[in-house]
Amino acid sequence: MGFEVPLWRTAAVFRVAALAYAAVLVTANFAHYRHPLGGWIVLAVMAAWTACAVYAYADSGRRGWPLLVTDLSVAAGCLLATAWVDAPDRIAGGSPTLPTVWVAAAVLTWAVSGGKGRGAVAALVISVAGLGVHKLAGSAPTQSTLNGIVLVFLAGVIVGHGARLAVDAEARLARAIELEAATRERERLARRIHDSVLQVLALVQRRGSEFGGPAAELGRLAGEQESALRALIGSHGGPADSTGEADLRVLLTAHASMTVTVATPASSVPLPVRTAREIEAAVLAALDNVRRHCGEGARAWVLLERDDDGVTVSVRDDGPGMSADRLTTAEADGRLGVAQSIRGRIRDLGGAVSVTSVPGEGTEIEMRVPAGVG
Repeated sequence: MGFEVPLWRTAAVFRVAALAYAAVLVTANFAHYRHPLGGWIVLAVMAAWTACAVYAYADSGRRGWPLLVTDLSVAAGCLLATAWVDAPDRIAGGSPTLPTVWVAAAVLTWAVSGGKGRGAVAALVISVAGLGVHKLAGSAPTQSTLNGIVLVFLAGVIVGHGARLAVDAEARLARAIELEAATRERERLARRIHDSVLQVLALVQRRGSEFGGPAAELGRLAGEQESALRALIGSHGGPADSTGEADLRVLLTAHASMTVTVATPASSVPLPVRTAREIEAAVLAALDNVRRHCGEGARAWVLLERDDDGVTVSVRDDGPGMSADRLTTAEADGRLGVAQSIRGRIRDLGGAVSVTSVPGEGTEIEMRVPAGVG
């Protein structure tokens, strides 16, 4: 049962209780009406519509515009009927309208169905109808009428706001349950694979390195497959979710290999999909630079860090390093790997890139992207 269901049930209970209250007032005052029979007719219409509305609103598939508009129209019509049924002097004296608080049920259903904005619209319609009663009776609105208008508006806005909060909370709870289930499944899968396939691949890698020759190549391939399989386990269910976010940790871990070590936080690092993909592309460009300029056997380390101000990704290698003016020279010669593929992407995200390199001691590229970038 969703959080919204109790709100619809509460509105139905209010409608029935308000009908009972209106029946008591009509019974007590019908002798003073200008058209007593009209009072009973309006009460009968209210009773019939209450039964129809309680039944119709019980099914979420029927809570569309036709039912909502009909509900509000019946409420406004019963309210306006007061000007014909009751005596003008009684209306001017502040006597209660025929439906009294029963008309607020329509405002509540509008608020529950669409939030505070829709609740305010319904309250406005009922308020205009209430003022119309005095207009038709030729009298000025009384203080009780104005008080009723204020209360109807407050009910529509507050109930509507609470209903939207309940729906949003239900969606977040469902997402949390989904993520928890996915995490448990991923952990179960990881345990089973770790106890079998990963251990075999690790054994092949270790023995291949010991034997050398063709076995060494087999060991290297086994090691790469082990890294790829670990990345697959980490990304089980896909990096992107229904909220339009992607886990940067999963995206980067997928690129770990025998020569690339990826270190990430223990918890997820959710970012807007575009931001996460651009950061991933910049990291891949940095790793491509390592392969092209440092050789296939060069090692690289990718470190992902997160804090309240944003995320930082650094890519470090054990290559020969470079001189301080090498990047400037490369950009002047039209080689824009770092300038465009890395700096350009991060700059477009509002971030910054710093490159630290010492000849003979490798190179480190640090990419910093502030929080809230979408």
